[in-house]
Amino acid sequence: MTPLDFEAAYAPLWTELEAVIRVAETKRKFDGARLATLYRRVCEHLALAQARAYPIHLTQRLESLTQSAHRLIYRQHDYGLARFARLALVDFPEAVRAHRVYLLVSALMFVLPLLAAGWAAYRDPGFILHLLDASAVQQFDSMYSDSAESLGRTRSAGDDWQMFGFYIMHNIGIGFRCFAAGIFAGVGSAAVVVFNGVQIGAVGGYLIAAGHAENFCSFVITHSAFELTAIVLAGAAGLRLGYAWVAPGRYTRLESLRLAARHAVVIVYGVIGLLLVAAAIEAFWSSARWIAPAVKYGVGGACWVLVLAYLGWQGRPRAAAAAAAKAEDRAG
Repeated sequence: MTPLDFEAAYAPLWTELEAVIRVAETKRKFDGARLATLYRRVCEHLALAQARAYPIHLTQRLESLTQSAHRLIYRQHDYGLARFARLALVDFPEAVRAHRVYLLVSALMFVLPLLAAGWAAYRDPGFILHLLDASAVQQFDSMYSDSAESLGRTRSAGDDWQMFGFYIMHNIGIGFRCFAAGIFAGVGSAAVVVFNGVQIGAVGGYLIAAGHAENFCSFVITHSAFELTAIVLAGAAGLRLGYAWVAPGRYTRLESLRLAARHAVVIVYGVIGLLLVAAAIEAFWSSARWIAPAVKYGVGGACWVLVLAYLGWQGRPRAAAAAAAKAEDRAG
């Protein structure tokens, strides 16, 4: 069967499942038996499409349908420890991978300006004055100088717990702006992500050129694995909102925005968790002068590997086991 024949034969069933999902997600009422039947059929179609290497637009549509139907069928209203564990170990990394296109765009909008601004500030330290005033630049010099009692903060700052609270408010504020600004057709999220990339890159380039490379890099290496990843993820969630507004498809713009927010909010929960971890590390570990830079580099590298592996592979074994169980049920 050709891809065109396959789509023509089963498209009415896919459209029916889309309608059932739309009703369930907007009105929270649906025919559970019919949804389960359609879900099983579309899972079979997805397996066939993947096995036959059908065009990507077909497999992506079927993947989106099966994921949405799965969430409706298996969702639980348990907000205890088990629900939290599922959110952290399955739902969040799965949601990140499901939004991989938005994630790639957000990552490019963050990393490319960061590298460009960092290179510009490294080649010409005066470039930083286009972004920050002289007093702010002097403060950065003081924070990362060899004479600073602790890295990444002014000498008048309070204890680690006070800084922990400050970092939480600061980091979550950035993450929330990256996500919420997506309501403006995604332009707001793009602007916030690019701005943060430019500012972080310029500060880093300036400090390295000023001779503070070891102090700065050893400070940021560990918590940046969580903080920078969270900024990119929040931007991706914001872009998801923006795309839903610009291209609502078969939905009204309000319905499309509501559905996009429901899918993207799982990423936002994970972003908050990553930023809390980043704040704790930044307050109690990154700023410590008694920890050797080599140790921080080693731990920081391990954290980057851990975060990327978590987002890339966590939850996949469970999904594979579930698929195998379904296959056994069909064979039986």
